Amino acid sequence: MRTNNPVLSRPDAFTSASQQGYPQGFQPDAYYNPQQQGYAPGQPQDSFNRQPTMAPQQVAGRMTIEDVITKTAMLLLIVVAAASLTMLLLPLQLLAPVAIIGSLVALVTVWIVSARRTISVPAVFAYAVVEGVIIGAFSKLFEYMYPGIVMQAVLGTVVAAFVVLGAYKYLGARVRGRLAQIVVVSMIAYVIVSLINLALLLFGVNLGWATIGPEAGPIAWLAAGLGVVLAAASLLMDFDAIEQGIRIGAPESESWRGAFGLTVTLIWLYTNILRILSFFRD
Repeated sequence: MRTNNPVLSRPDAFTSASQQGYPQGFQPDAYYNPQQQGYAPGQPQDSFNRQPTMAPQQVAGRMTIEDVITKTAMLLLIVVAAASLTMLLLPLQLLAPVAIIGSLVALVTVWIVSARRTISVPAVFAYAVVEGVIIGAFSKLFEYMYPGIVMQAVLGTVVAAFVVLGAYKYLGARVRGRLAQIVVVSMIAYVIVSLINLALLLFGVNLGWATIGPEAGPIAWLAAGLGVVLAAASLLMDFDAIEQGIRIGAPESESWRGAFGLTVTLIWLYTNILRILSFFRD
């Protein structure tokens, strides 16, 4: 099964257990079939001299929705804990440098984790910690400028996530085919523009792409609004990929990949909602 989500787009992501090292046509609970060995029905079988087609192998656990939910909650708790400590301990003068450097580190971590053939659980936990520090610095900066905005953004993210989930489950909303390709290309272009804007800011050039607050112009509105739309579309692709992985019997370890994808998407959704809320604050 293939998914267009960049985080879940390994060619072998969410493959079934039969594609994770088991021979073609192998059935774990039927190692030996007498009729396949040339025995006719009712013919006596030699219990001592028969040779099974292959030795029994232990079957790995299957990916379930409960696993994905549990692991996603675990990663989000790590993000919240790291963010809370950062907001509590990090001084104001270090907020911007930590947020910028941390964002670059998180981007590289996402790329490394997504590119691996097998999901690395330690790398996923490392990403959660790094992202928690970034979110903590980002949130403290916004809370200092606009008191109360962080809780509003958290509630907005939860509501938006459940709205997307409802649209997926009850309205049949899907992002597939050509639309999914457009979303992926748009996400890549979004990241590239954001990096270019960051590089220009270091040289004193402001394109308005990352502006916050009521002075934000049309470009900032476009960037934040597009970010929310792309995050919602990515969330739909996450749900679709996870559901298909469960349906085809993906290994239990792949639930970490699903949880990782959901965590990355939810954090991106939160940061853009936080920006949009700042546009309405004085």
